[in-house]
Amino acid sequence: MSWAIEYFSEVVRLKINALPVGIRASYARLTELLEEFGLDLRMPHSRAMGGGLFELRPKGREGIARVFYCTQVGKRIIVLHSFIKKTNETPKRELEIARKRQREVSKS
Repeated sequence: MSWAIEYFSEVVRLKINALPVGIRASYARLTELLEEFGLDLRMPHSRAMGGGLFELRPKGREGIARVFYCTQVGKRIIVLHSFIKKTNETPKRELEIARKRQREVSKS
């Protein structure tokens, strides 16, 4: 059984669709791998951020992005947040947004 990818909200889906074309193509390839391998997808494609939060690591000629996600029972992956990465470290604010949304998903 493969994994199903869902989005936290329509805004999250639209933000990902607005990524630059090269990064969006990389994201599309990574989501195919994510649907197939789920939690077994590892570096360099995905990385555990702790506490059940993970990041996809799409990159293109325009730069790199990060897409945070978590998993739910029934092989469901919930995409929580995305951003274009401009520094070596993940900005604390971006991580806080993802963790807040993860908590909201866990409550429902």
